[in-house]
Amino acid sequence: MARLTPGVAGLSAVLAAAALFGTTGTAQALGSSSAGVDLDPLAVGSARIALAGLVLVPLAWLRGGFGATSSAGVRRVLIGGVGVAVYQVGFFSGVQMAGVAAGTMIALGSGPAFTGVLQSLVDRTRPGPVWFASTTLAVAGMMLLVTGSDPDDASHMVFGALAALSAGVGYAIYTVAGSRIIASGTRPDAAMAQMFAVGAVVLLPVLVLRWPGGLDSAPGLAVVLYLALIPTVVAYLLFGIGLSALPPATVATLTLAEPVVAALLGIVVLGESPTVLAGIGMAVVASALILLAVDVRRQSQRSTLSDN
Repeated sequence: MARLTPGVAGLSAVLAAAALFGTTGTAQALGSSSAGVDLDPLAVGSARIALAGLVLVPLAWLRGGFGATSSAGVRRVLIGGVGVAVYQVGFFSGVQMAGVAAGTMIALGSGPAFTGVLQSLVDRTRPGPVWFASTTLAVAGMMLLVTGSDPDDASHMVFGALAALSAGVGYAIYTVAGSRIIASGTRPDAAMAQMFAVGAVVLLPVLVLRWPGGLDSAPGLAVVLYLALIPTVVAYLLFGIGLSALPPATVATLTLAEPVVAALLGIVVLGESPTVLAGIGMAVVASALILLAVDVRRQSQRSTLSDN
């Protein structure tokens, strides 16, 4: 049986992580309906990061992931941890103020663009033409996907849009920081653990201020446990594997599979009825991801041949 090249393994890991990310909204919706109350998104987001940090840190420690860290490494961890916190607050605030569709579109759609810009500034490596084409196509498809979904109350749209954009910036920060931490020799699991530990500390005041937010109910607790363990701990371990093999801009674009998975789960699990426009959007995003995946595989095979 042929072994996967690092690029293909990284590609598979990121797509698997994106699929797990895509379960977040459905899990929260099911939890809210079971609890009979609306779970506070900021409380949920803060609690999931805190619990994930409590799992990731000892897990990485037991696997020997922690070693001596340089001052530059500490700075990257701190910056990445702040990025984790900014993403949580920006995303959930944006969704609350701008509506689920618009907030999600702005946050997830801006993430790859900000990541590409930040990668160019920090690593002095410009993403290739296939990345530009696939990212443009994926963002366009995601716009169709959310435009074709049921509309939300978009009150406070301007502030919501700014909050969602800050989530995109936060995503870019922790993606590029995580990539540089891993490139310096830190194991992917340790890199994720360190950033999420910092993020948990930064978000602790938010959790205290928003508590309980519905989390004192059995369904609320179940939702947070699921979100912490599956679409955070497991997903970000896979995300870290992807960052160890692929450029951060490529990873960011591949994670746009998340809204497609979320939409499919909404149809199958929650009984939502997508419009034709939403269906076209899903197909466009899938096409963009296939385009990028083929390019990653081709580059990985080329690298393997040159090494031999």
